[in-house]
Amino acid sequence: MQNILKLFLFSVAICLVACNSEEEYTLVPEEGEELLGGSSTVFNASAEAFGFASKDLTIDEEADFAVGNSFFRQSWISAPSSTTARDGLGPFFNAITCSSCHFKDGRGRPPMFDGELGKGLLLRLGIPGIHANGGSLPDPNYGSQLQDNAILGQTIKGNYTITYQITTETLADGTVVELQKPIYQISNLGYGPLAPNVMVSPRVANQMIGMGLLEAVPENTILGFITANNANGVSGKANYVYDVESNSQKLGRFGWKANQPSVRQQVAGAFLGDLGITSPVFPNENCPTGVDCGSIPNGGTPEIESANFNRVVLYSSSLAVPVRRNYKDQDVLKGKKIFEEINCVSCHISKMQTGNNHPIVAMRNQTIRPFTDLLLHDMGEGLADNSPDFLASGTEWRTQPLWGIGLINVVNSHTRLLHDGRARSVTEAIMWHGGEAQISKNRFKQLSTEKRNQLLAFINSL
Repeated sequence: MQNILKLFLFSVAICLVACNSEEEYTLVPEEGEELLGGSSTVFNASAEAFGFASKDLTIDEEADFAVGNSFFRQSWISAPSSTTARDGLGPFFNAITCSSCHFKDGRGRPPMFDGELGKGLLLRLGIPGIHANGGSLPDPNYGSQLQDNAILGQTIKGNYTITYQITTETLADGTVVELQKPIYQISNLGYGPLAPNVMVSPRVANQMIGMGLLEAVPENTILGFITANNANGVSGKANYVYDVESNSQKLGRFGWKANQPSVRQQVAGAFLGDLGITSPVFPNENCPTGVDCGSIPNGGTPEIESANFNRVVLYSSSLAVPVRRNYKDQDVLKGKKIFEEINCVSCHISKMQTGNNHPIVAMRNQTIRPFTDLLLHDMGEGLADNSPDFLASGTEWRTQPLWGIGLINVVNSHTRLLHDGRARSVTEAIMWHGGEAQISKNRFKQLSTEKRNQLLAFINSL
């Protein structure tokens, strides 16, 4: 009888352990974690997922959003033209419309063949030294950007081609990951040689979602993400950059090196550099040495007038972030735990609160999940462009927001990642991480096949 009692108690104990283990194994999502963009999150995962306005805009803002959308998507033409609202293209440019690089408000990519233009990759140019505004010095002949197109009657600045150097890395389960490092060759220069010490930095166009929400995050919140140096070697650094209209240094938030302080200046910089369109922020043409832009017909002074420019800024600020998919899936939830365990969260911070003073009320007081700290981090020599940008060194890059990453292929039919689009998958992008992210990369390499797939399932749910 005593033995039977012991066997019964042992069976009960086994059952309790098993039951508790099963309860611990069943993971549940946080309340609201699918709402990446707060209350304005859009419930759409189609090819149009990046193109919706925040549902909390006012009626007047919705009307301005629609007009801004038209200026973003429709082509600009050279002046003079009867279409006076959209003339003034160039004289030097990379694309004829904003949506050429941000197709469906999404992400650009490198050209797929030599001569393919306007798909979202451009080359920034600079030389050693510090500009009076604190930024880098432009190339003396070609300025700060290589425009590979020009209006009729003008010689293009130049072209570039890309070749790839292939290396491999082997994961713990034997999977071989092929990595391709781009090598750029600039040719057909129209205005003399580049500076012998020119620095070339490729930059690919990012998806447009959530920019106003990131702008609304208080500066103190972002600075609070800086650590002296945590146990994994991650610290982070703020970039302070030149704000043209206030003639002052402000916290950089946008661009691959956080070199723009606001959505407004980011949009103005893209109009001027990518399309050759002057604006209230940048009213002067960007011309190479020896070209008299004053003798070339323009589309007005500035070429996009203030009211329409403000509408494009509102449009760019209020594109909603799509909802997460599969966020209740057990593999996705396990991947979320792995994301935390290998310390991706040191830079890709999941949750933060916007402030209460953004000019667009819909951006205020929102709990958002962008998976970024908006800080600069040293990513190692493998990703270095060796081109300083204000306080950013040649190895430092802003933490890329991960919201929307799982929909890039749906919207843009490609999965090209990182600042120059070299990575063809999330796995490749992780394998390029170095510097402050080296420890996390090494931990990723050691994951089992199952755990790696769970981590990727989580990232692709964002």
